[in-house]
Amino acid sequence: MAEKNVSMAVDLGGVCMQNPVNTASGTFAFGSVFEDFFDVSRLGAITLKGCSAEPWPGNPAPRMCEVPSGMMNTVGLANPGVAGMVEQYGEYLAGLEGRGCRVIVQAAGHSVDEYVAAVELIEELCPWASGVEMNISCPNIARGGVLVGGTPESAAEVVRAVRPRVRRPLLVKMAPVRVPEIARACEAEGADALSLINTINGMSIDVRTRRSRLSKPTGGVSGPAIHAIAVRMVWEAAQAVKIPINGMGGIATWRDAAEMILAGATSVTVGTANFYDPACAADIVDGLSAWAAEQGVTDINELIGAFEC
Repeated sequence: MAEKNVSMAVDLGGVCMQNPVNTASGTFAFGSVFEDFFDVSRLGAITLKGCSAEPWPGNPAPRMCEVPSGMMNTVGLANPGVAGMVEQYGEYLAGLEGRGCRVIVQAAGHSVDEYVAAVELIEELCPWASGVEMNISCPNIARGGVLVGGTPESAAEVVRAVRPRVRRPLLVKMAPVRVPEIARACEAEGADALSLINTINGMSIDVRTRRSRLSKPTGGVSGPAIHAIAVRMVWEAAQAVKIPINGMGGIATWRDAAEMILAGATSVTVGTANFYDPACAADIVDGLSAWAAEQGVTDINELIGAFEC
């Protein structure tokens, strides 16, 4: 169990979490299915599967495959839309907030107008949510091969349009490209926190059929294979901005999470590991608390960015 003498509470840009452990959009659905494995309210937060203003069917199957030390997906952000999500899961999510776990609703879109429409619906229909995250980084929803937030200019444009419409903390989920520049651009336009990294674009070819193992030529690689890259990019972002960082990428154990915190992450997000170890996020909460006590601190915040070059 968590060490009682260590304060684990963190403030992720206004999202006040009871501990630093979050779950990644798309890997934890809308939370309720994991109640069979552990009490989800033990977590600091969950980030919901990205929702657009209207339902999206996503990409055709096959959408996922295993790769060495991880997986690759081209789900394409299939989702029921904001209204559909609220109809199906709103009661559970409002209750989860009441039990102490913060709920972050993720907005998805292909264009500035689509992001605006999504966040306006979230503001209207999700009064129980503690924060809104914009996913401007998914390779599977790129148009013309260009990510919505693939440059400082395009990232700034989306944040600038959405910021006045969001009354709650606004997080921006970044792509693993031009990290310091895009981080600064998002901060300048009013982002309260940054989430990084998203998946890294990759390929996997069936050598017998000579075709992609997915329905698309490329997909997003996640899991332990990208962890060291993610830690480096979180550190780069933390050096570039003053707003908090939500660090993710290959986190499967408390040691992985501790690396992220030392690199500068205020909170950590568990993604791919949820698929093969559904209770790992709860285990990471306990592991981080024991690690902080072992480090001789009384507050987990003392370890944020404590990496020594």
